[in-house]
Amino acid sequence: MEDILKIGDRSIKNRLFIGTGKFSSYSLMKKALEASQAEVVTVALRRVDDTSKTDNILDYIPKGCILMANTSGARNADEAVRIARLAKASGGGNWIKIEVIADNKYLLPDNMETLKATEILVKEGFVVLPYMSPDLSMARRLADAGAAAVMPLGSPIGSNRGVKTRELIEIMVREIKAPVIVDAGIGKPSDACECMEMGCAAVLINTAIAIASDPVNIASSFNMAVKAGRLAYLSGIPFGFMQPSASSPLTGFLREE
Repeated sequence: MEDILKIGDRSIKNRLFIGTGKFSSYSLMKKALEASQAEVVTVALRRVDDTSKTDNILDYIPKGCILMANTSGARNADEAVRIARLAKASGGGNWIKIEVIADNKYLLPDNMETLKATEILVKEGFVVLPYMSPDLSMARRLADAGAAAVMPLGSPIGSNRGVKTRELIEIMVREIKAPVIVDAGIGKPSDACECMEMGCAAVLINTAIAIASDPVNIASSFNMAVKAGRLAYLSGIPFGFMQPSASSPLTGFLREE
């Protein structure tokens, strides 16, 4: 049976989502997106200029991708809602990643304002994927509010430090029904694989690909890592054992005198 991720009314085969910031050029971004085979691409509204007579980022998103606008720059729920409405009115569709950050030092999301924005936008028919600090109670509240998925950070955004919040994310994966998509902090393909091995529904990568020496090849490697991690999870990774156990018998193969 084909392994499909259902979000809203869409069926997604590739569980690697890609962000579009920090690339040195739109043409390089497009090559990386194509190499990743990503089906979901997130774009900040402030980078979209459909009146530009030169380059428009939307022209470099591969056809067939689901465009997920994000509310980057929003400092509270009201600003996030306004950005989401503008994105939809501009032709960006109804998928929205809620990103509310008032903390200018560590860039950590404001979970309460994120919840407020989620409640409003779900009622307006948006497919809402909120970016959040990992917290089980808040994840449940977001899911109850109608969030299509929850997106906890693995470590601070843009840090490339890996999955420092692993235990909290594992709890969320076990305890809530909404898909858990790790967003922020993933620095290398093995980090993405780790997320998938623990049962996350998907991962969203941006900085680790965009600032790599070879974004195209690293995008391809992230694609393979996500698929490997997902396959390992579905195959049933065995838990660790306290006592050693040889894979082959250590006795009975030599004649004892």
